[in-house]
Amino acid sequence: MAKKKKKPSYDAKDISVLKGLDPVRKRPGMYIGSTGKEGLHHLIWEGVDNFIDEFMGDYGSKGSVTLLKEDMVRVSDDGRGIPVDKHKDTGKSALETVLTTLHAGAKFGSKAYQVSGGLHGVGISVVCALSDYLKAEVHRDGNVYVQEFAKGEPTTKIKKEGKTERTGTTITFKPDPEIFDEVKFDPKKIKDHLRQQAYLTKGIKITFTDARGEFEKPYTFYFEGGVKSYVKHLTKDAKPTHPNIFYCSGKSEEIIVEAALRYTDEYELYEESFANNINTKEGGYHLTGFRSALTKTVNKYARNNNILGENDDNLRGVDIREGLTSVVSVKIKDPQFEGQTKTKLGNSEARTAVETFTSDAILDFLERNPKDAKAIIEKCILSAKARKAAKKVRDTVLRKGALDGLSLPGKLADCTSRNPEESELYIVEGESAGGSCKGARDRRFQAILPLKGKVLNVERYRLNRILSSKEIKHLVVALGTAIGEDFDIENLRYQRIIIMCDADFDGNHIRTLLLTLFYRYFQPLIENGYVYIAQPPLYKIKAGKKTEYAYTEEDKGEILKHLKEEKGKTNIDIQRYKGLGEMNPEQLWETTMNPKNRVLLRVTIDDAKEADRIFDALMGKEVAPRKSFIRTHAKDANNVDV
Repeated sequence: MAKKKKKPSYDAKDISVLKGLDPVRKRPGMYIGSTGKEGLHHLIWEGVDNFIDEFMGDYGSKGSVTLLKEDMVRVSDDGRGIPVDKHKDTGKSALETVLTTLHAGAKFGSKAYQVSGGLHGVGISVVCALSDYLKAEVHRDGNVYVQEFAKGEPTTKIKKEGKTERTGTTITFKPDPEIFDEVKFDPKKIKDHLRQQAYLTKGIKITFTDARGEFEKPYTFYFEGGVKSYVKHLTKDAKPTHPNIFYCSGKSEEIIVEAALRYTDEYELYEESFANNINTKEGGYHLTGFRSALTKTVNKYARNNNILGENDDNLRGVDIREGLTSVVSVKIKDPQFEGQTKTKLGNSEARTAVETFTSDAILDFLERNPKDAKAIIEKCILSAKARKAAKKVRDTVLRKGALDGLSLPGKLADCTSRNPEESELYIVEGESAGGSCKGARDRRFQAILPLKGKVLNVERYRLNRILSSKEIKHLVVALGTAIGEDFDIENLRYQRIIIMCDADFDGNHIRTLLLTLFYRYFQPLIENGYVYIAQPPLYKIKAGKKTEYAYTEEDKGEILKHLKEEKGKTNIDIQRYKGLGEMNPEQLWETTMNPKNRVLLRVTIDDAKEADRIFDALMGKEVAPRKSFIRTHAKDANNVDV
C-alpha cells in the first residue's frame, strides 16, 4: 500500500512577514503596474510628482529630468528639500525614513501639502526599492546632505557635503535590471509626459535633457495657458470647427476645476481627465460631471435660441461629443483613486463640483460667442442625423447577418470550430490569394475572408457611408461583434484576426486601410491583443534540393552567407515573392499559416493619441499633414516598390 503523502504544515512559523521594502521587490507590479516599459518609466513619474507637489504648494518654480549614461536618471527640483533631521518614530533621519519606509511622507495629515498626487506615500520609497543604486542629495538649511542606497537599503549614512545657497532635492537612480524586463528609457515618452505635466501646472518650468550622447539638447516646457494651451496643442493638426477655445478655471466646493474644449472637423472623440495632475485614464466622477454639463448646457442653449424646435429630440451625449477634444483637470484635497497606478477618480463630490462649475462656464461661453455656439450646435445636429442614418444601416446589416441566425457572407470560408479562443480569421487581399489560403488552411480552426480591391478609407466618412461598403459589411458580419453603438466584444467569433496582404505597395496600403478601420471602429479588439499582421516570406532561396525562406532582408543575407559556406552550395536560385498568389497552398501553409512555423506581429496601441495623429496624417482629408509626414520620414523608407 502506498504511503500517504505528508501534507505541508500550516502553523505560525509558515507565515512570512515581509519587512521594510521587501513587499515592493517581491511584488513590484502592485506598486508600479508592471515590470515592463510602463513600470520602468513610472519610476521617473514618481520623482516628477514630487517636484510638482512642491510647486503646487507654492514651494519652488522648476524641476528637471536628465537621462545619464549607464541607465541612470537624475530628477531634481528647487523645492524645500526633504527634511534631514531625526524622525522620532524611526530613530533615523527623515530622509532615510522617506526613502526606505512604505507609507511614509508628509501627505498623510500634516499641512505640508494641501494638494498632492502622491496619495499613498509609497512613491519615492518604491523608486529606492527597485533601484540597483540611488543617491539622494538634499539642499536645505544652507547645507548639502547626501546619502546612498541600493535595492531599498542604505549603503552609507547621511552626511554633509558642503554649503549651498539654494534649496531642493536631487534623486539619481539606476533601475535594478533584476526587476525590470529591460532597462531602456524612451526619450519621446518622457518628453510627452513632461510636456503634459507642464500644461497641467500653469507657470512651472520643466526641463528634460538626454545626456547619454555627445550632444546635450535640453527641452524646456513652460505654459501660462494651462489646459487651454494643452487643447490647442492636441488639435494643432486638425481643422477647428470654431475659432475660440472654451476655457474655464475656478473653485467649486473646495475643488479646483480647470477645463477646456474645442471641436474639429474630425469624427473621433478625444478626451483626457486628470486629478492632481495624475492622468485618470479610466475617467471617474470628474469626467462624468463634465460630460453631463456639456450635454445639458448645449441642449439648453439650443432650445433657448430656437435652434432645436419643440418637436425635435434632445441631442444625445454621443452627438455632442463627436469631433470633440476636451481636457478636464481637478485639484482635490483627499483624492480617492483605484490602486497605486491611479487610473480612475472615485470622489463622488467631484462630479457635483465639476458639473455645477462647468455648466455655468459653458453657457456663458456660448452666449458670449454666438458664432462659436452656432458652429458647435450645427455640428452636433449633423452628428445626430448621421447617427440616425447609421442606425438604419446597422440594423439592415445585422438583420442580414449571422447575429439573427442567417447565413454568413458567401465569400467567407468559415472554420468548423465554434470556440472563439481557438478560431482565427484570415483577412486576405484578393480572390486569387483567397483561393490559395482556402487550399492551405486547417479548416478546423482557420477561416478565410478574401477582400476585393481596397477597403474604404474610414478616416474620411461617417458610419452610415462606411456601412454602404460591401467589403466592410462582410467583415462586420463575419466578426460577429456588430459596430458602432451596437459593438459587443462578447460576440466576437474569432480571437485571432490576421491581416494577410502582399509584400508590395498595394499590400501595404490595404493593410493600413484595414488597421485604420480596426483602430477607429474595433479598437477593443486591438486592446485585447486579438489583431495580428501575417508575415509572408519575401524570398524563396533554393540551393540544390535545399529550400529556405527569408522573411526580411537580414534573413536573406544570413541564409545566403550560410549556404555559400556549405560545400557545393554555389548554384543558388533566389525568387522574390511579390504576392501571396505566387505561392501554392503547400508553400503558403508551410511559411505563413502553420502555427508551428509562421511569424505573426501583434498589433498594439502604445500611445492612442500618437496613433490617432498618424492615422489622421496618413488617411485624413487634409493634404498638408500627409506631405509633412512624407518629407520627415522619406529617408527612412526602404524596399519601396516602384
